[in-house]
Amino acid sequence: MTRKQFLASPLMAAAAGAAPVGSNGYKAKRINRAIELLAADQPIYYTGGSGGYAEGVKATGAYADYINYEMEHGSLDFSALRAFMRGLADSGPTRSGHRTPAVIATLPVLGIDEMHMRANFWVVQQALLCGIHGVLLCHAREPEAIKWMVRAARYPNAKPVAPELGEGLLGNGSQGYPSEIWGVSRDEYRRKADPWPLNPEGEFLLGLKIEDRHALKNAERSTAVPGIGFAEWGPGDMGLSLDLPDGHVANARLHPKMREARATVFNACRKNKIAFLNTVREDDVTDMIDEGVRICSGASQATAEKGRRYTKREMPW
Repeated sequence: MTRKQFLASPLMAAAAGAAPVGSNGYKAKRINRAIELLAADQPIYYTGGSGGYAEGVKATGAYADYINYEMEHGSLDFSALRAFMRGLADSGPTRSGHRTPAVIATLPVLGIDEMHMRANFWVVQQALLCGIHGVLLCHAREPEAIKWMVRAARYPNAKPVAPELGEGLLGNGSQGYPSEIWGVSRDEYRRKADPWPLNPEGEFLLGLKIEDRHALKNAERSTAVPGIGFAEWGPGDMGLSLDLPDGHVANARLHPKMREARATVFNACRKNKIAFLNTVREDDVTDMIDEGVRICSGASQATAEKGRRYTKREMPW
């Protein structure tokens, strides 16, 4: 599809008027499907993603609510990510009526300290400007580092102003490609390209992996940084950090120190009113939802469908 054809497509026209309608008549209310669900206190389910255009086309019909595009340990390839997002947009809309599934990327830039993030915030920006909907910061140890990630996801003079963050760092001219992927004008992209829930109208969902013993010390302060929408406790890396078995097991089988680490992150999320991410399985998904898990990792299609029925979800996947 050429740029001219893309801009003249029915999806682009729909973005200027009525939103596409989902498979059961559902009308999408936001660009970011994951935020739309979380704002309604509905759990969301995600799957992994990688590759380029062909993989994006295939992922449009995924059962999950968002796609975690892996670049922490995989290739940091912005051209592939752009192509992936183009594939999603060209093959959409989704059954829910959204232009694409939400896409959140993990990056090799880590939240280990302010200096590291100050030097590497541009990587966050380059990922976002591929048209994705958020970033999950790995090894989020220090609040000052996390603030740099949030600044990287804001334009100057973004509202509401958050003095503790400092001025946003996105620049004019960055709106072009991602506005096409989102199917909105450049001006509308600039208004909506902001972290939720700090900005209730924002379409970026930013998360934290509080996944080592250093990050645990600051869990409450880190999850309180304005602009953060969710966090997880990273049971694999947490096990490495504490020299304990991997924590991708049922809660009852966790080592007591791992259970304590999970509780620390969960309670920090609850106190700061952001979503908590945890692994769910078909035999425990309803218990996890009752506990307060709102972002479900590792869920099979059967698990996701069971959870959606349990919460009487109206939005189709």
